Amino acid sequence: MAVTACQGLGFVVSLIGIGGIIGATCMDQWSTQDLYNNPVTAVFNYQGLWRSCVRESSGFTECRGYFTMLGLPAMLQAVRALMIVGIVLGAIGLLVSIFALKCIRIGTMEDSAKANMTLTSGIMFIISGLCAIAGVSVFANMLVTNFWMSTANMYSGMGGMVQTVQTRYTFGSALFVGWVAGGLTLIGGVMMCIACRGLAPEETTYKAVSYHASGHNVAYKTGGFKASTGFGPNTKNKKIYEGGAHIEDEVQSHPSKYDYV
Repeated sequence: MAVTACQGLGFVVSLIGIGGIIGATCMDQWSTQDLYNNPVTAVFNYQGLWRSCVRESSGFTECRGYFTMLGLPAMLQAVRALMIVGIVLGAIGLLVSIFALKCIRIGTMEDSAKANMTLTSGIMFIISGLCAIAGVSVFANMLVTNFWMSTANMYSGMGGMVQTVQTRYTFGSALFVGWVAGGLTLIGGVMMCIACRGLAPEETTYKAVSYHASGHNVAYKTGGFKASTGFGPNTKNKKIYEGGAHIEDEVQSHPSKYDYV
């Protein structure tokens, strides 16, 4: 019961995380204009991974997509790639985890197969969450660098006595959504990996039985067996197996009358 609950909870948390990653990737508020100490408040700019938008004080919003690939910064293209890889891996992990749920029985699928599928989906969720967190963090680092560079340029004129108007961008809401979603996906993947250990069937150990082709008289005893060939009172081959260890003692004897029957 605990394994089923852990697996189901991990699936739900990962599903919410993947949905958050998709939403963060499609959002336009990855970077928003910093209005602190900005005299122009009639226009508000914000940018996303796919387009930039301008919102006026009248409520009118105009967005324009990035109609170029080579003209974009390399860091922005890397963030795009990380988010897309995270979404693809998360979608594949969700598909695999649906068939791996213990509460769903498909044909004659064994628990070992479900355990392997659960582990696979958990690893995919972990990689997906790491890709999302890495992409958002790279974009945040780029914002911080550009922010302080713009701040330095604002006070560079006339030895810092004249302030020039510079458009600075700060963290947008999409960054926080991406961080939370990546963390949820990572937690869900860890829970799926933990549930895999409970789904895996326990190894069954079988007590080995030793077979020895002997003569007419075979005597069995606890912990092994004793075999003799029936050559009278003095046995020719005497083999005793006790717990895996064996002792061989060969004594030459004369055949008896029973050997010719």
